[in-house]
Amino acid sequence: MATGQRVDPYGQYNFKVEWDGIIQAGFKTCAGLESTQDAGDYREGTDKGLGMRRLPGLITSANITLGRGITDNLELWNWRNEIIQGRGTRKNVSIVLMDDEGMERLRWNLQNCWPTKWTGPTFDATANEVAIESVEIAHEGIRPG
Repeated sequence: MATGQRVDPYGQYNFKVEWDGIIQAGFKTCAGLESTQDAGDYREGTDKGLGMRRLPGLITSANITLGRGITDNLELWNWRNEIIQGRGTRKNVSIVLMDDEGMERLRWNLQNCWPTKWTGPTFDATANEVAIESVEIAHEGIRPG
């Protein structure tokens, strides 16, 4: 990048969610895209006065929560219901960030996903909002794509 060249960050409003390589639905929100690694303390008996060493520990990932306007499409509900009944399958899910022209810029691939929670809309007769359903998805790791 040349000195003085401006590079704007991407907006958070332009993303899509895919599983099994197919764009499944438009989502309003996506939260929980994070990975954490605990630090473990370690000390040997021969470490004189050096204090504790810090070593990398286990890597954990937060569940992903997706929210969308509810329609008569029951795909999320059916996937969750299959898992509840013990016959559901895990899927690979991708969160894709696009630029303002709709071109893919960043992709996070989530392995072996399954829905752990489905939440229906909150109803309020005085509100002027869309009814939102959400699904929480557990996964076994994030990989850049």
